[in-house]
This record gives sequence, C-alpha cells and structure tokens, in this order.
Amino acid sequence: MRIIAGEWRGRLLSAPAGAATRPTAERMRQALFDMLMHAPWAEGALSGAQVLDAFAGTGALGLEALSRGAARAHFIETDRHALAALRANVGACKAADRAVVMAGDALRPKPGVACGLVFLDPPYGQNLVPKALAALTQAGWIARGALVIAETGREETLDLPFDKQAERPHGAAVVTAWRAI
Repeated sequence: MRIIAGEWRGRLLSAPAGAATRPTAERMRQALFDMLMHAPWAEGALSGAQVLDAFAGTGALGLEALSRGAARAHFIETDRHALAALRANVGACKAADRAVVMAGDALRPKPGVACGLVFLDPPYGQNLVPKALAALTQAGWIARGALVIAETGREETLDLPFDKQAERPHGAAVVTAWRAI
C-alpha cells in the first residue's frame, strides 16, 4: 500500500497484520481522490483543508489528503495495532507537524476541531456511519458545509440528513459523498 499522488507520491504505508484493519484499496483511493480533485461539488475540498479521518486504520485517507494539499489531518482510531501502524505511517511521511493521532472511538469522540473534509471508513455491516456522524457533529468535528465521504459495504443503505453529492460502487464497497447542512 502506498500514497498515490502529491507530495508523498509512492511512499509506502504499513498496515497491521490480520483482518481487523481493512485499508482502503489503492484503486478506490485513486477514484475517490479523482472525484475530490475534479468533481464540481468537491471544488476546493482539499486545498488547505482541516481533515478528519475517523475509523482511521492505517491513516491512508488522511495522509493522502495531506499529500495532496490539506493543511492538517486529525485521525481517530481505537485498535492499538492500527494505531501503531498509523503512527509509523505519519512518521514515514514526516507529517507529525500536520497530523494529530488520537486513540479514541469515533462513536464517543472528545470535543474537536471543525473539519471541512471528513472521511468515515468504519467496519462494514454495523450501521456505524449515522451513529458516528451524530457523535462527531455533537462533539464539534463536522464544520457547517463539510464534505463527508463514507465507505460502506454495498448492502448498507444510508439515510442521512445531509445533501448527497455522489455515490460510487467499488467491488464490495460503496463510496458516498455528502455535504453537511
């Protein structure tokens, strides 16, 4: 697994062994970031953005955003093995001055910084996106008008009080983008 484009293009990222962490595939990240760079509804979403990567795992989404021009990324992760890989990946990218890694639960987050770009990649099939969005909004992590990107299993349906911008299937997953109201 590697960073696809930007400042750290080609930088290898580590992932913990086992199936507990499911990193977003490079092809899916490429498609997602192509949308963020070129879709009219995502104009300016990356440049100088405050990013939240909840259910961060390896941090690939937040680090890709930093590599492509985001100002700062905040990562929330519970699994200690994923946290170790995430911290190693932040170090490998020399991004410590632009990254905040938090051991915590996106369903019970500490108060945070309002972010304009939010990535949610929870375990599939547990209906965690609506719960996480409610908790993160309550804790101040979701800026008004933020672009929220979620990766879910294909069988999951999401009914959110946000403005849906796009939905793209990729293998067993679906990436959906909303604009927070």
